[in-house]
Amino acid sequence: MAVSRKREVVPGDDRPAPDQEADETLVAKATAFRDADSFGILVDRYQSRVRGYLRQLTREPAAADDMAQETFIKAWTKLETFSAKGSFSSWLMAIAHNQFLQALRQSKRQRRLIESLDAEAGSPEALSGMASPASSSELPDLPKLLAILSEPEQAVMLLGYGFGYSHGEIAEITGLALGTVKSHIHRGKARIRETFRLGELEDA
Repeated sequence: MAVSRKREVVPGDDRPAPDQEADETLVAKATAFRDADSFGILVDRYQSRVRGYLRQLTREPAAADDMAQETFIKAWTKLETFSAKGSFSSWLMAIAHNQFLQALRQSKRQRRLIESLDAEAGSPEALSGMASPASSSELPDLPKLLAILSEPEQAVMLLGYGFGYSHGEIAEITGLALGTVKSHIHRGKARIRETFRLGELEDA
């Protein structure tokens, strides 16, 4: 990747410093010149959000960090497909969400294989080799609330309540219809209120 030279600070120059430039400006530089420095600023700006989202969904920090790294690699290689019609943040989170879904599908295929082998051998403990999941009391507050929901509901609720995305942005990130997003949020809030005996949750 090409490395751009950092701009020298000149008295009277009121242009923003590179790390204060808008996402779209940095994307334009990174795309036009394959400017790794500009993309690196975007990585620094959003890596905590991407990693946090994936860690909340997977509850496996190491796996989530691997997914986050793959997210930024894919973002770099597909940067020219970004459209300024939406925000860079939503576009990036959509890639992260797809990484999670891909890993989830692979995990389900592995689980089905293990279950098939377990049924034949009759010894699930010996074959699965999987550690017991953490008890709900060990989970932070938000993951504890989300743990009772389906995977699609978890993702939608986390994006809305954990990261403050609007319903429209959540639809863009997940690829779900806007009505489906609203339904997941409605059902998710109802299940959380019922299970934990909570008051009304504010709209995301």
